[in-house]
Amino acid sequence: MLKLALTFLVIGLVLGLLGFGGIGGAFVGIAKILFFIAIALFLLFLVISLVAGKTVKDAID
Repeated sequence: MLKLALTFLVIGLVLGLLGFGGIGGAFVGIAKILFFIAIALFLLFLVISLVAGKTVKDAID
């Protein structure tokens, strides 16, 4: 997902440089949304893995 966000960011910046500010801004906005979704998913999976890891460790001990 970060790769997709980076792609949208680069396309938005290129469009902005070429004078297509409206659509370039939209692409940058989409990139920001995708970036924050990726960060939120990372944190969610991090918490889940920490909780699941503790329960597995408790089951083994």
